[in-house]
Amino acid sequence: QGRQVATNIVEMIHKGILKDRFRYDRPEADNRPMLINFRACENILIKRITLSNAASWVQTYDQCKNVLIDSINVDSKAYWNNDGIDIVDCDSVSVTNSFIDSSDDGICLKSHDPAYSCKNIVIINCTIRSSANGIKFGTASRGGFSKIKILRNTIYNTYRSAISLAAVDGGSIDDVEIDSLRAYHTGNAFFLRVGERLKGKKGRIENVHISNMYVEVPATKPDAGYEYEGPIEDMPRNISPASIVGLPDVPIVDITLTNIEIKYPGGGNSFFAKASLDTPESIPEKADAYPEFSMFGELPAWGLYIRHAKEIQISNLVLSCGKKDYRIAIAADDLHGASFKNVKVTEPEKKKIFQANKSSGITGIKP
Repeated sequence: QGRQVATNIVEMIHKGILKDRFRYDRPEADNRPMLINFRACENILIKRITLSNAASWVQTYDQCKNVLIDSINVDSKAYWNNDGIDIVDCDSVSVTNSFIDSSDDGICLKSHDPAYSCKNIVIINCTIRSSANGIKFGTASRGGFSKIKILRNTIYNTYRSAISLAAVDGGSIDDVEIDSLRAYHTGNAFFLRVGERLKGKKGRIENVHISNMYVEVPATKPDAGYEYEGPIEDMPRNISPASIVGLPDVPIVDITLTNIEIKYPGGGNSFFAKASLDTPESIPEKADAYPEFSMFGELPAWGLYIRHAKEIQISNLVLSCGKKDYRIAIAADDLHGASFKNVKVTEPEKKKIFQANKSSGITGIKP
């Protein structure tokens, strides 16, 4: 009965009974109840249950250890901020064989306490639909994330990124394996981002391996028709590429992409051409901004964009573009030490596929 609960809370806020910042015309997530909330617990088993229509995040496991979530069904589209599963600063968590349909991030890893971290996490054989991101971690990233395995998952009709990894609050992301992910009708394939939302606390991303990924990106809004769609923002812009974006003084390091295929609709309109590698300063850094794939607005690539990174290994990459797009397939800015092997680009018009600015040590692909 999450929608009814949220409506009652809105009424209490309007009457002055409950104090709430009421951002975006809705109560804060903390003022709405979750269905499950475990804090500092051990040896948790959640299996073969259905969780429906929470008023806020569906389930949260915070500073827990040894958590097994298997064969559950999450159907929670009653209101905003309906994260399917939130794993916060936990050690040894397994999420397997589950179906999640949520009007916010499907599976979301967070780190609220710099003294803790998310580690030894596996997400295997799950199917996810989301009006935000399919699998995401790092929006709240004060501690860190390490030893994460995301294997054999399927994502569909998802508004934002199939996979989003962000280190923007001082924590680090290290030792992540993503393999055999298939995403259909999603707004973005993957988004890796280092930021500095807390002044003086910059994140770090290194040692991430993505392999055997297949993604289809549509021309239209992927979650259109759902009652609580993701908000239209960061417009105007054309379809955003998969992106790896660090900071000028904190590059993203040691990323491997192997056997990746992404199909784009193309049709990029040069009317939106506000970004170019010839004028990289036109692309804002936005170090302190909330991390989302669309945060930079228009980008100069339709397929893959890399900025402030080093030691990037890319092999067997296939990018296709359905309609003519004025942008280049792959664009790099401040990329150092990168290897491209067996890159195939298909688009209606023949033009160069790669452009780099202020970069060095790039092999296997010609600008």
